Amino acid sequence: MGHHTHLTLEEREMIMAFYHEGRSICEIARLIGRNKSTISRELKRNHLWARVYIAVRAQQMYVNRRIECRPHMRLENPELFQIVRKQFLEHKWSPEQIANRIAMERPDLRISTNTIYRAIYRHLLDYNKYVYGKGLAKKLRHKGKRRLRHGEEHLQGKIKISNNLCDRPEAANKRLRLGDWEADTIVGKLGGPCVVSLVDRKSRYLLLGTPVEKQAEPVCKSMISILRGHSLETVTPDRGKEFAFHEMVTKRLGVPFFFPLPRHPWDRGTNENTNGLVREYMPKGCDINQFTDSEILWIQNELNTRPRKCLGFRTPYEVYYSETLHLV
Repeated sequence: MGHHTHLTLEEREMIMAFYHEGRSICEIARLIGRNKSTISRELKRNHLWARVYIAVRAQQMYVNRRIECRPHMRLENPELFQIVRKQFLEHKWSPEQIANRIAMERPDLRISTNTIYRAIYRHLLDYNKYVYGKGLAKKLRHKGKRRLRHGEEHLQGKIKISNNLCDRPEAANKRLRLGDWEADTIVGKLGGPCVVSLVDRKSRYLLLGTPVEKQAEPVCKSMISILRGHSLETVTPDRGKEFAFHEMVTKRLGVPFFFPLPRHPWDRGTNENTNGLVREYMPKGCDINQFTDSEILWIQNELNTRPRKCLGFRTPYEVYYSETLHLV
């Protein structure tokens, strides 16, 4: 028998049988393989009346003591519970604000920030505890989204990365050639279709794909369609799940993909800026389906024939095709 283990119901039944046979404490301890002090304490704690020891009752008393000796939840205090619920629901205080203000005004009711967060996520503050989904967590600043700890990697929507941006050729980084594209999608209504946007880094020449569902396969098929026939050196998209099938594009067109770090839109600044120009024609929240293929092509041509300061007031079309247009 190992040290520091609690008596089991089976051992208590053996103690009861030997004790009622009139055996001594030392003899009982030797027979069940326990220290005599353990047997002595057990009999003193769980005698019920007239030197009667009942194993089942002793086991229940042991269980009750174990429950009582455990630390109680802080929010079992009715006064503290009402303070936390009121400040969170009625006054929209954050758990950190609640915890620190209570520590300042009522040290006797001190509670940690993490305890309040756990109560919110476990629906302890909900009026109906049988709640599905996030419940009151939606009232938090971050709407109940999972918070990342320091050094923790965000895994949601993670896709297979073929090449990191730090490995992209210097010619692409310094905009020395045509064919280095930055890619993204432009969405309208939430859950609706999207437009695929590709911008050449050197010339700022824009290619727009016709509306497709924002899913990996249709997005990559659209990229293959609009890139075919153009100069192709590299493609730099973000890490959205809609680019999860990028290997299909590489296999069809032979162009490698280079991915920036998560949440680094400035690494694709040309594309982000150009998407802002597209938004002049396709505002956020609009229905992408209302734009025909010819209208999307018109938007593309409008931006490709607009002079850019960064190009010396030449147009993306002129730089990309090495031609001179007469726009005035």
